[in-house]
This record gives sequence, structure tokens and C-alpha cells, in this order.
Amino acid sequence: MKPIPDRIQKNLDILFVGFNPSIRSGETGHHYANPNNRFWKILFEAGLTPRKYSPEEDLKLLEYGYGFTNIVGRPTKAADEITKEEYQQGREELRKKIEDYAPNIVCFVGKGVYQEYSGKKSVQWGRQEQSVVPGTIDFVAPSSSGLVRMRFDDVVAIYRELNDILRMYKEKDE
Repeated sequence: MKPIPDRIQKNLDILFVGFNPSIRSGETGHHYANPNNRFWKILFEAGLTPRKYSPEEDLKLLEYGYGFTNIVGRPTKAADEITKEEYQQGREELRKKIEDYAPNIVCFVGKGVYQEYSGKKSVQWGRQEQSVVPGTIDFVAPSSSGLVRMRFDDVVAIYRELNDILRMYKEKDE
């Protein structure tokens, strides 16, 4: 199964980074397409989108300044199927994307994604003190997978923090 295309452009407000596409995303060619994934609902509930979008509309979110990529492009049933070599290559490719496209915020959808990318063992939710690529903000949010055992409201509250950071950027630009 082929990787799904990134939804990315220069100077995004937020670049969302997942582990890798699900099998369903690989079949449809759209990000966060697994019906058990709560990503689109989380964005809406956190106030990042005016309505709940569907995976088929992922390209539309570029209009809001939101893009999508993964640390590994190969679709799998579970993240534990990803090899060390795939992570190593994905880390390098992701860093280059972030340097080239220069998003304001890079939101890692899952602590494990950020740990694989940054090499840090201990990671807190939210804005990280130091970003891997200077000039961007690294933000760690819970995975949107339906397997996550955090309360949904707690997950949404962490994503809601992205609004405060975005507001700070908008005010700085005025």
C-alpha cells in the first residue's frame, strides 16, 4: 500500500504530524480516515475548525493554515509495525519538511511521535521548551486514536491550547 500524500504548503499555522497512516487512510488517500479516529471531532471541539470536517476534506484545511504529514509514510494496522529504519529515515525527512515549509507550530499527534522525532524520552503535553527546528514551536498533543484511554474532554483541552498560541502569532503579525 502506498503512502498517502502530505497536505502541506509553506508558512502553515499548524502542521499536524502523526505516526503513520492507518490502513483505512491508505485505502482512501486521506489523513485520519479510520472511523475510530477522533481527530476531526477533536479539532472541532477544540475550536480549531468551525465545524466537524471529514477525512475526505483534509485538503480543504490548508485554507485554515493546517497541514498534515506523518513521521513514517507506510500505512500499517498499528504503530508497533514501524521499523527502526523507517523511523530513522522518517525523522530526517520530517526535519527537512519542517525546515523547508516553516510552519509556525508543529503539532505532534501523540507523545510517541514526538519521542521518535526528537529523541527525548520524557515529554510533557503542550508546548515544548525547545523545538527541534529553530523558528517553529513543537507542540505535543495526545493521539486521536480511539484506543487512547484519556478522557475525551482532557484531550480536547490540550488541543485547545493551540488556539492560544495561534492568537499570539496573529497578534504579533498585526
